[in-house]
Amino acid sequence: MERIDASTLELQERVVFINRVSKTVKGGRIYKFSALCVVGDGNGLVGCGIGKASEVPEAIRKGVDEAKKNLTRVTLKGTTIPHETVGVFGAGRVLLKPAAPGTGVIAGGAVRSILELAGVSDVLSKVIGSRTSVNVVYATLDALKSMRTVEDVAKLREMKVSEVR
Repeated sequence: MERIDASTLELQERVVFINRVSKTVKGGRIYKFSALCVVGDGNGLVGCGIGKASEVPEAIRKGVDEAKKNLTRVTLKGTTIPHETVGVFGAGRVLLKPAAPGTGVIAGGAVRSILELAGVSDVLSKVIGSRTSVNVVYATLDALKSMRTVEDVAKLREMKVSEVR
């Protein structure tokens, strides 16, 4: 898989979820934060990352840096996705279906963030199983990575596009 250089791109950032965890020690409680962040260019590139730190802004910065390292290219068909698919991560499953132009992004918070930053503007989605934000985000990325166009499938099978349909 190719490595995508994030420094040359204009990426949008979005924080999906911030979690506060605490550790009880002899002197009291210690609070730390983890931030789930998504970045994308709105034109087929998207990535996500988790940052952890003792302060929220630092956790967000680390999450965005991690997301920029994990950029992946997504196959789009106009403003929607090429076909229906299910992405799986852990106990979370995300169903994505292509939609007619003008439908909009019918999705919940975590799925919506990724789809909008990837450049998808017409899609239907349903989260099945675990609704944990981390599982949902990674399952959505799994679904987007599995997208194939008719041309891609024809090339893999060494056929003509007309024979695949």
